[in-house]
Amino acid sequence: MRIEGPIEAYEDLPAGLAEQVAALEAQAWPGSSSGHDPALRPRAVLLLDAGGRVAACLALLHKPVRLADGRTYRAAGLSGVVTRADLRGRGYGSRLVAAARAGLAADPAVDLALFSCDRELVPFYEAAGFEVLPGTVLVGGTPAEPLATDAPGLDKTVLAAFPAGSADGEGRADQVRAAFTGIRVPLYPGTIDRLW
Repeated sequence: MRIEGPIEAYEDLPAGLAEQVAALEAQAWPGSSSGHDPALRPRAVLLLDAGGRVAACLALLHKPVRLADGRTYRAAGLSGVVTRADLRGRGYGSRLVAAARAGLAADPAVDLALFSCDRELVPFYEAAGFEVLPGTVLVGGTPAEPLATDAPGLDKTVLAAFPAGSADGEGRADQVRAAFTGIRVPLYPGTIDRLW
């Protein structure tokens, strides 16, 4: 197994790999549209088996997030994390998510990785190095049609990772963590990737 990516643009996936990713997403989320909003600068991260087939995949989405205090942060989020059904339970998804987190941590253009997941998946993402943000709510969708992680019927938890890529290292990571803990984050990624 080998990690490929992040591929610079999601739409630059070779046709065969793009078809496999679309098929995996369709199996995991029947009825949902495949693909991601190009405005979010999606990047694909793939785990390929020895035959070059997609074993697991995810998308990294990017967006500036402006908080109520007027500061803007460069956020990246995980979306569409899926492992091929016949390969689940072997740690491939964990390996892929950990590689994506490490890649984001090394990216000087990212202030934080931020996303939501179903509550039962929290231990999976924590094992890959993400942390729960207590009291934090992501508000997705659009300002006119918001979708919040605390909406009735959703059981989502917000997780994050904080790269220490600036000159002041962990001090900067602590500042960003404090800014995003216990607040409603106006993510608003649009109508395609409503919550990433």
